[in-house]
Amino acid sequence: MNYSIARRAASLSPSVTLAIDSKAKAMKAAGEDVVGFGAGEPDFDTPAHIKAAAAAALEAGFTKYTPSSGIPELREAIAAKFKRENGLTYKPSQVIVSCGGKHSCFNVIFATCQEGDEVLIPAPYWLSYPEMAKLAGATPVILETSDRTEFKVTPDQLRAAITPRSKLFILNSPSNPTGTVYTPEEVRALGDVCVEKGVLIMSDEIYEHLLYDGARHQSVASFSQAHYDHTIIVHGFAKAWSMTGWRLGFLAAPEPIAKAIDALQSHSTSNPTSFAQKGGVAALTGSQEHLSGWLQEYTLRRTTAWKALNAIPGITCVNSKGAFYLFPNISGTGLKSAEFCSRLLEKEKVAAVPGIAFGADDYLRISYATSLANIQKGLERIDRFVRSLKA
Repeated sequence: MNYSIARRAASLSPSVTLAIDSKAKAMKAAGEDVVGFGAGEPDFDTPAHIKAAAAAALEAGFTKYTPSSGIPELREAIAAKFKRENGLTYKPSQVIVSCGGKHSCFNVIFATCQEGDEVLIPAPYWLSYPEMAKLAGATPVILETSDRTEFKVTPDQLRAAITPRSKLFILNSPSNPTGTVYTPEEVRALGDVCVEKGVLIMSDEIYEHLLYDGARHQSVASFSQAHYDHTIIVHGFAKAWSMTGWRLGFLAAPEPIAKAIDALQSHSTSNPTSFAQKGGVAALTGSQEHLSGWLQEYTLRRTTAWKALNAIPGITCVNSKGAFYLFPNISGTGLKSAEFCSRLLEKEKVAAVPGIAFGADDYLRISYATSLANIQKGLERIDRFVRSLKA
């Protein structure tokens, strides 16, 4: 039979990060000693009190449908988190709980963008942003940056890219894939441009708790009522609480946008998993003691990897200020990212993600959400691989 695939699906590029991770896992399953730098998830376990809350919910029979946008208890806890940590006042009705941070991004783009609209996306970008824009019928407009400017887009650059069709600007700080953190002053300046031009902002803040070297996170929504009115914050439990497999995210938005997303979600996924939501409540209201230990370990890993990368001939790397990624420049090796990563995996059994997936073909993404021993072993192999190119 000749199957006809809808254009919106046929035009999508599969997730390169998941493809690399899957290939590395298959090689490991076959007994090969693979070092994986691909996956964007903490290697720490979910804190025990969060797992206990979900287990208790299961034991109590909390296994049925919930309201499509989340249980009131969790929406209230999220609103309280924004007030406590970000100085932002949201009613629970402005909060939507989703099936992961990715789902929150998808919902925002689908609820606000359509055919003829443009979505402004700084590159390097998280690889799903442009694909989501295309699925919504909008056109992704890429704003190029580089390591020379710490991968930051400027207000002038943003202003120059805005047209009458511009609907949404995506701001991701701390950033996946670069680890870049915009200063509060830089965030405000970008927000000012969007307010001036009437462009909505999707602020992806899922890495807000993973900061280094005194970096500060401040939400663009916090600077004025106008900034608040132009901003939709997307967030989730995956990174700061190591709940990637729980598929639990959230967003906060102006009331009309939240209402539209509520309706959209009611016809797509319906509610997030019931007992996972009880774990989300525990994550927000319980102890946060795990974070200091995680950050201490991430800091050691980041420093180790950063120093090792800069010691490799042909590679330079700016240090990250947030998340758990480094984004080294490999242009000095003479290879583009896809070929580099393919040959590296085959020859040295190291899995990294090619920068082309993030709109930056002269770079790699290295996740240091893995053990220090793995980082040291993997970087030794990368060093050996690059030196073999010069031989």
